[in-house]
Amino acid sequence: MGGFVAEQDGVKVKKSAGFFRGDSTNFYPNEASFEQDNVVSEYFVKGWMPPAPFITKETPIAAFGSCFAANISRYLHERGFNVLTKKENKAYVTAMGEGIVNTFAIRQQFEWAWLGKTPEVSLWHGYSAEAFGYDEEVRKETKDLFDRVDVFVITLGLSEVWYDEPSGEVFWRAIPLNLYDPTRHKFRVSTVAENLENLRVIYRLIREYRPDAAIVFTISPIPLQATFRDVSCLAANAVSKSVLRVAVDELYRELSPSDPKLFYFPSYEIVMYLFNNVWQVDRRHVQAPVLQFNMQIFERYFCESTLDDAALLKSFRTTRNNDLRIGNLASRNRRLERGEQRLAQRAEEARAQQAASRPKPKRRAPVPVPVAQKKRRGLLSRLLGMGK
Repeated sequence: MGGFVAEQDGVKVKKSAGFFRGDSTNFYPNEASFEQDNVVSEYFVKGWMPPAPFITKETPIAAFGSCFAANISRYLHERGFNVLTKKENKAYVTAMGEGIVNTFAIRQQFEWAWLGKTPEVSLWHGYSAEAFGYDEEVRKETKDLFDRVDVFVITLGLSEVWYDEPSGEVFWRAIPLNLYDPTRHKFRVSTVAENLENLRVIYRLIREYRPDAAIVFTISPIPLQATFRDVSCLAANAVSKSVLRVAVDELYRELSPSDPKLFYFPSYEIVMYLFNNVWQVDRRHVQAPVLQFNMQIFERYFCESTLDDAALLKSFRTTRNNDLRIGNLASRNRRLERGEQRLAQRAEEARAQQAASRPKPKRRAPVPVPVAQKKRRGLLSRLLGMGK
């Protein structure tokens, strides 16, 4: 059988020649790939990053959307970057910057701020089910914030939505219990087409009002806490994230060839595919070293800073070693637990065997009832005689 020789990580491997492989063939990384000095640029971010960092300490940034947006905001803010959504203001993208989790809700913020479009019903509620109304002063502050932004970092969280059936409008989050009306409040999984259209509207509005701003879309790796579908949450989460990832990719392929300031940052893929032990004990929040490395990749490629390729590679190797140690420790703990269980089982078996082999004590024959009664009567008679 014919073939051709392909090179991956300096190793030549014979591949099947039965198919045309195109002008650009990028292989999936293996364990050897992770040892290469170019692993970050070649396997993690290739094709997605800007040609050079462009965010300075003065660049106005807005980062909001799902809960993962808070990590980006916090990281950049702590390093002295100008994150407007970390400053004091009344805008909901600041107050609820990590709680506007679906593309419908994000679109609503842009349409409300720039177009003055207000939903027909009450849709916006906070973490404690408190109402966020359509206050004009808040709208103006949101517009003022958006009017100053040079970099929008928008993180998408989920595609499961609750909506008001008569109006078709989508809630930020779930519906407060005291407001729930089963005749009008419904749940569904939004489609790729719906999310793509929302992203197109967001993109067009930013290009209309902030034509020179950079737009960075990301997807949060944080899984659903629960699904409202009658299926396992694991499977529902895979669908929810996939819908968003496909929508973003379609937007990117459609618009990025003519827009050099449209980006996708692969925070989702970095968390999900680079390490083996990324989750804390709740299996929803990311281990701190993995999160830190994710943010460092963003800083290295988007921000003007002292973080260079060598420092990023060192960070990756430190994070990977930590990840491997966690895995080894977990494996050792499992072995110890299994060993303790085996010892406990053997001890129980030994006790049972010892008990079974021990001679049984002879039981005394019961005293016949008549004899016992005679003894009791005699004893009673003697006692009565002593008392006279």
